Formats: sequence, structure tokens, C-alpha cells
Amino acid sequence: MNFVPKEVFFTKGVGKDKEKLKSFEAALRNAGIEKCNLVSVSSILPPKCKMIPRDEGLKKLSAGQITFTVMAREATNEPNRLLSAAIGLAVPSEPEQYGYLSEHHGFGETEKKAGEYAEDLAATMLATTLGIEFDPNASWDEREQVYKASGKVFKTNGICQSAEADKEGKWTTVVAAAVFITEENGSNSTNQNNKGN
Repeated sequence: MNFVPKEVFFTKGVGKDKEKLKSFEAALRNAGIEKCNLVSVSSILPPKCKMIPRDEGLKKLSAGQITFTVMAREATNEPNRLLSAAIGLAVPSEPEQYGYLSEHHGFGETEKKAGEYAEDLAATMLATTLGIEFDPNASWDEREQVYKASGKVFKTNGICQSAEADKEGKWTTVVAAAVFITEENGSNSTNQNNKGN
């Protein structure tokens, strides 16, 4: 069986509950991926893997299916603590070349800061793979321009979920995920939809 994903989409969510596990489940529900058996994978974007909208991707998922994701998650029950989870993406200009996804999670960062950090991680991994020379001490904005000016990096992107933890001390969980769709996923979903007609 060939599990090289053909499509990918981003999603995110936040959940709160007195139980840590249930807060994670609530975050997955908020992200729309709670019905799947999620398998975390490392951070390679396959060649020619197409980014699709969240709503389109969710329609291709079936209850109970094994679903590959690159996921970032963070949780706390410390009242009012700021937490975030982010996924970054770097896509090469050459369709035959693989790209990168990155995970970042932590505390005390705004959604913008955490999101940019994840995007920076993915872009830097791709740049080193492609042999792009850059100053590692330069700001993300400066390096982003170098990456894109090289003609080897087509685009960078990301998604981030941040939240302020529950003020009463309930567990708060944030998730951000890149969810892969394989041909097997799409055909299973299509077959189930056809059976219902």
C-alpha cells in the first residue's frame, strides 16, 4: 500500500475541561478531527502534495480511519496562562522536491509570534536542504525575503491556535495540525458517500 499523501489541510482547535484528556478531546472536536485515529508523523511535505481548504479536507475523512497528521499541542491547568500550538509550512518551487512542515508549541507567546516561529522553522529546514545561503542571525522577515528571492522556495504559510487558560483552573488544550489525505482516504470517503445514496 502506498501511503504517500496527495493532499493536506490545516486545522486548529481549543478545548477546556476539568480532565486533561477530555480537554484534548474537546480541542480535537473544535478542530473537526476527533472522529479519526490520529497518527503523528514527522515533518515532510511530499512532492506535489496539494493544500486544500479545511472544509474540503474534513469531508474526505471517515470515522475511525487511520489519519496521518503533523500535530502541535499544548495543555495547562494554570489559570490565565497563555499557551499556543502552531504548524509551519514551506513549499519548494520545484514540484518534484519535497517540502517541510514544522511543529511548535509553548507558553507566553501570542498567536502571531508562535505562528511566525513555526513558519520560520519550516522555511529554514527547506532552505538548508536546498542549499540556500542565509544569515541564521537575521530576522525572520529578512530571511523570508532571501528564501523567496532564491527562486527555490515557492511559499511559506502556517496556522496557530493560542488561548488563555481557564481562569478557574480547568485544563485548557490547544492543537494545530496538518492533516494528510491519501488516495485511500479519499476513496474510502467516496465509497461511503456512494453507499449512502
